[in-house]
Amino acid sequence: MAMVVVLLAMVAAAAVGGLALAVWWAAEMMWFRPRRLERALMAQGLIGSRYQFPSGDLKKHRELVVKARQKPIPLSHRIIPRAVPQLIHNWELYGDKNKMSFFWFGSLFRVVVKDPEVIKDVLCGKLGHLEKPKINPFFKKLVTGLLSYNGDKWAKHKKIVNPAFHVEKLKRMMPAFLVSCDELINGWEDLAGSSGKCELNVWPEFQNFAADVISRTAFGSGYKEGRQIFELQKEQSNLVIHAVQTSYFPGFSLLPTKRNRRINEIYREVPALLASIIESRERAISNGEACPDDLLGLLMESNQKQADEHEENPKDVMLTMQEVIEECKLFYFAGQETTAVLLTWTMVVLSMHQNWQDKAREEVLQVFGQNKPNFEGLHHLKIVTMILYEVLRLYSPVTHILRQVYKETKLGEFTLPPGVQVLIPIIFLHHSKEYWGDDTEEFNPERFANGISNATKSRLVFFPFGWGPRICMGQSFAVIEAKMALARILQLFFFELSSSYAHAPLTTITLQPQHGAQVILHKL
Repeated sequence: MAMVVVLLAMVAAAAVGGLALAVWWAAEMMWFRPRRLERALMAQGLIGSRYQFPSGDLKKHRELVVKARQKPIPLSHRIIPRAVPQLIHNWELYGDKNKMSFFWFGSLFRVVVKDPEVIKDVLCGKLGHLEKPKINPFFKKLVTGLLSYNGDKWAKHKKIVNPAFHVEKLKRMMPAFLVSCDELINGWEDLAGSSGKCELNVWPEFQNFAADVISRTAFGSGYKEGRQIFELQKEQSNLVIHAVQTSYFPGFSLLPTKRNRRINEIYREVPALLASIIESRERAISNGEACPDDLLGLLMESNQKQADEHEENPKDVMLTMQEVIEECKLFYFAGQETTAVLLTWTMVVLSMHQNWQDKAREEVLQVFGQNKPNFEGLHHLKIVTMILYEVLRLYSPVTHILRQVYKETKLGEFTLPPGVQVLIPIIFLHHSKEYWGDDTEEFNPERFANGISNATKSRLVFFPFGWGPRICMGQSFAVIEAKMALARILQLFFFELSSSYAHAPLTTITLQPQHGAQVILHKL
């Protein structure tokens, strides 16, 4: 009996000790540490909002976002107040001559940087101690892969993944691009019917098209399984975004809520589907079949090449099955979102500026006539390229980039301690009158007539795909895909905005049309 009492006392003491430790950790993360950071940075002259326990500026920012989303805006390209109201609110209150200010994302201290020279130092890796922040536990259930890694792990994955996106490899994927384009166009022609005219929301159309392209180019013969993965990833994306926006406390992702249970179900189901595709591919290769020229095949080929070059320790240089799965999930997330957003806003913008739609169509017909676009011809589409760049400037798919300080770092005039996050507002730089002139919120593709470097005077003020060593390696894939689709659409259709279209740019993970993108297609 005495022994039982002693054991119970020990268990109780351990429980009390564990609870005390948890309370101390929560207090440190959500009170003492934020206060220390705030004092340290404000003492240097950096200005921003004062920390509010427990959610920082999230409550205020959510109110601003909800208010901004309540109604559409007039047809124009002045979209910042609606797309990122929380960032412009912070900047209008605290932005200064140093082009830096700060706000609180929960208990995380975020410094907003607008100086192109400082941004260049951050993105080129010159500062050394700024890396990708640790991924949110919810986002980890959606996607990780190359996008979220740092250091040696990032370098290892980049070395293996990068060959799949070389231009010569992309050239081999053109047939898959064309099949997806044909299915999109054929569907639109059927909708137009005998009248030669129809109205449709192109946002879900391009989401499905981009997912179709990724499914074909990533998995080839595993296309049907690829589509199933897309549907699950799409559901997961919506669940994760809502979870991140409404969960402030550490450990919330571990609670068995209905949403968290579904997130975990999809998190298990997607890898199982991908593992099945990969294992089937591995069996085919072991039976002597050639490795297909799809993204998965190229990734597996590159992975095996690393093993062959390091026979003594192949496991140290190869990706594991789980790592290959995460890279495949990243193909979906990054490739599908970026292209769908770019094509949607391009259709909206060319409907608003039909003179540029006419110029683009004239160029496409001059290069291809009514023949299907080919890889070489796409590189001769100068006007189409200028248009896509200008759409990327005005409606950048990603509105900002985040980095985290892991060791005390000098940034501009300020010394940032570990734990501080640096936010680079791409959308601010892309819309800045200081760098683009008074017509910055006008659609003017002529800015890019002589290339990006001349348009920006070699300053880092245009980077829709990021910049530096971590620039998106799939940018060529996305731009070629967008050119191909736009060229086919221009060959066959004239389009204009429907009267039901509501101009409402909305930032989730990417910049999307809140109420869709309704256009009227006219068969040529």
